[in-house]
Amino acid sequence: MANCLIPDHYPNQIDITRTPLAFGDRAVPRLNRELQNKTTLLTRQRALRSLCDYLHDPEHIASCIEEGIPESLKELLSDSDPFCRYKSAECLYVLSCNSNGRRAIVDQGIIQTLSVLFDDTEVMARRNSHKAVEMVSEFAFGSEGIVDLKLIKTLVNKLKTELDDIKELILDTLHFCMQVDTDQALEAKAMEVFTSLLKNEAETIRAKAARDIFDLSIPLEGKNEALKLDTISLLVNLLNDQDSFVRCKAALAIEAIAITTPGKYQCIKAGAIPSLVSLINDTLSEMRVNALKAISCLAEAPEGRKALLEDVDKIKKLIDDPVPIVSKHADISVRIITWKP
Repeated sequence: MANCLIPDHYPNQIDITRTPLAFGDRAVPRLNRELQNKTTLLTRQRALRSLCDYLHDPEHIASCIEEGIPESLKELLSDSDPFCRYKSAECLYVLSCNSNGRRAIVDQGIIQTLSVLFDDTEVMARRNSHKAVEMVSEFAFGSEGIVDLKLIKTLVNKLKTELDDIKELILDTLHFCMQVDTDQALEAKAMEVFTSLLKNEAETIRAKAARDIFDLSIPLEGKNEALKLDTISLLVNLLNDQDSFVRCKAALAIEAIAITTPGKYQCIKAGAIPSLVSLINDTLSEMRVNALKAISCLAEAPEGRKALLEDVDKIKKLIDDPVPIVSKHADISVRIITWKP
């Protein structure tokens, strides 16, 4: 029989860790007020939890920006409570997944505040801040903003000490930023750090480090730096890596460095040609293209051309490859190898 006793616990559908949302267009103003509450820590924490869920709906992004939510989150990035710092960074990451949110983060100068969390003692705060910065860097205005703030040196230095999963985010951020400017990376000795990461146990980090070496080797200064550090020998070793993504990016980096004459001869001396020839029949079309491009560069040196004449028949078969770009570069390689003065 039913009784009138009041239970001492919340109903199952009530989450006491989140702020109940107000109805309709009152939801965001209430959340914003609670985010700005300086007296009660629990109020800020509950509001952040609710806001993080609320932002996952793209339809809510515009109203949150209009209400000033990004500015409130910016303030919470420097909160004394670790939970508030990492949760506000997570909210900004969710915002950065939206075009309007990315623009708000850049225009309101939030990147600089996010970069302060790179030194935070809380791992989640560092991880979320790097996730937000990486997402913003994928777009031109974001990577330009990071370069203008001169954060490249800070990011490069963090590669020496951070956890592996955060290193992956930093390598991605630097990849996009170096498409805008490579000078800061060169000044920060980024080539030395990337070269050391080629020995990392994680396949993803080795691959992304090789990709970033390619980005940094576009200018002549980067190529010369790679030659000084003997980066070539490590890249040649990676051509035999078990991971296909690592092999692919290693061939890409070799291609960039081998454009110069010293680069060609250092690659030939390191034994790159046999490894590159073994990759031309790889199932991955990007791998075949990168290997053929590198072979074309090495074939421009007389010693490279002489060594590749033994394998020209293997390369000729790729002229009939179903992938047009592979066929194109196979034809270029054959013409360079068979060229006679």
